[in-house]
Amino acid sequence: MTLTDRDRAVQAALAQGLVGPRQPVAGLLDIAGIRRSAAELRSAFAEFTAPGTQVLHAFAVKAASLVPVLRLLAQEGIGCEVASPGELALARAAGIPARHTVLDSPAKTLAELREALALGIAVNVDNHEELSRIDRMMASAPSTAPIGLRVNPQIGGGSIGAMSTATDTSKFGVPLRDPGAREWIVRACLDRPWLTRLHAHVGSQGMPLERMTEGVRALYDLAEEINEQAGGPRITTLDIGGGLPVNFSSDAVTPTYREYVALLRSAVPGLFSGRYGLVTEFGRSLLAKHGMVLARVEYAKWAGGRPIALTHAGAQVATRTVFAPASWPIRVAAYDDAGRPKTGAPVPQDIAGPCCFAGDLVAENRPLPRLESGDHVALLDTGAYYFSTHFAYNSLPRPGVYGYAPAPDGTFAFATVRTPQTLEELTAESGADHANALRSLALG
Repeated sequence: MTLTDRDRAVQAALAQGLVGPRQPVAGLLDIAGIRRSAAELRSAFAEFTAPGTQVLHAFAVKAASLVPVLRLLAQEGIGCEVASPGELALARAAGIPARHTVLDSPAKTLAELREALALGIAVNVDNHEELSRIDRMMASAPSTAPIGLRVNPQIGGGSIGAMSTATDTSKFGVPLRDPGAREWIVRACLDRPWLTRLHAHVGSQGMPLERMTEGVRALYDLAEEINEQAGGPRITTLDIGGGLPVNFSSDAVTPTYREYVALLRSAVPGLFSGRYGLVTEFGRSLLAKHGMVLARVEYAKWAGGRPIALTHAGAQVATRTVFAPASWPIRVAAYDDAGRPKTGAPVPQDIAGPCCFAGDLVAENRPLPRLESGDHVALLDTGAYYFSTHFAYNSLPRPGVYGYAPAPDGTFAFATVRTPQTLEELTAESGADHANALRSLALG
């Protein structure tokens, strides 16, 4: 059997004790793969865009809220798209410059807006009321921060309703096709010389490229209409969001950034003419294929004649897969106690997690070589969202996360991205310092 780099990384992680009886689950990131995806994103746009065009690729921090990952991406020329004060704090801790940061939260507080404008961070305004807030701020303390308006082109959803952001009733942005909305957007931009950007994000996983392209086309046409009425370039930058879907059924990377950009170039050629600066906000597509969750099989049992492997990777790391398996299925690879790929006839079996509810299954009736106690499972294509967005059910501690890369001697070197959460840290987070607070209140 020919071993892949992934197989060798699993063996090395087990040999170095990153996963074992004391730490039964961890996230592993392929650093070379992340660098490769970043390079492919940059080159796809560079190939089709007019020389001199300002292009900012801003990584959606929610996809991997880990400071070392953000700093690695910054080395590869990728900024940050943030949607909360916490994500902005992570971007700043990673050293991301304000000029490479975009704030997109749909519920920005006054404090968030003031901070972003003071720092010079690009802000995409979500709605009428938020624009009124910024009007008052710009009148009292003018800012040179780039400011844009988020538009919902209302071109429909994809195969996952919860991830579709361009439906008629989406909570995001100003609905472009509602009565009077287009006219309001045009007037809002004409009346504000500092409102120089438009933003649209059509959807994420489950959205076909053709529909994403339709949304970008609607954004471009709106910018052209505004600039025509302004008699010049009032809108100078278009933020086309991210949302490139990921193939979770095999190792193949499809669709590619180049395929998407080629489709955009065909449908919206003016987008790449150099008349507009461009911003993108890709997240999942940059990291998903380059990560896995590696977990120990604690017990192997039977129920109703079906084998069940009880592992330490469940809803706490694979939340979407557990609660919406039809929308978020993932591949599972089986390894023995030393990290060697399991062989043998596939046996339909459930891969269960440690959470105390019956539906905590990452795979149901999945054909795999029969798993036994002490074996390991790898949840593949989980580099985005899975181990960086922890679900603290049952007070399960956050697992450690480690980046890996091949060393010159053929072995694998690991670097800690996030240390495993200790029980002491978990207890403190759950109010241990205030243990007597309610008791004293009741007695008082």
